Amino acid sequence: MDSKLDYRWHLRKVMADRGMFSTTDLIPPLAERGITLSTSQVYRLVVERPERLSLKILMALLDILACTMDDLIEPVAATGTAATRPKKAAVGGSTNTDSIGDLRPKRARITRTEP
Repeated sequence: MDSKLDYRWHLRKVMADRGMFSTTDLIPPLAERGITLSTSQVYRLVVERPERLSLKILMALLDILACTMDDLIEPVAATGTAATRPKKAAVGGSTNTDSIGDLRPKRARITRTEP
């Protein structure tokens, strides 16, 4: 197995530590810094792990949250090909293997009973 570099995105945790519990709490401070994002874009930025991120947005987040890149981005070593294309979890968009989001619901079976 070859080792690959991966990362964990902690924006939601850092926001909660700063008392920001709604994704829309980021929209006004981003706008003050000249960054206009829709509510769905901000939601995806907070909830999902971004594959690409503008440096302007990253610098604005660091300024808004008064944190460092180490607080937002945690580098981790990943093995195998799972790190290159993580599965999307069912709940919360988390790709952490310890998360409840890795559990998948079972398809319901409907059986007819005669009256």
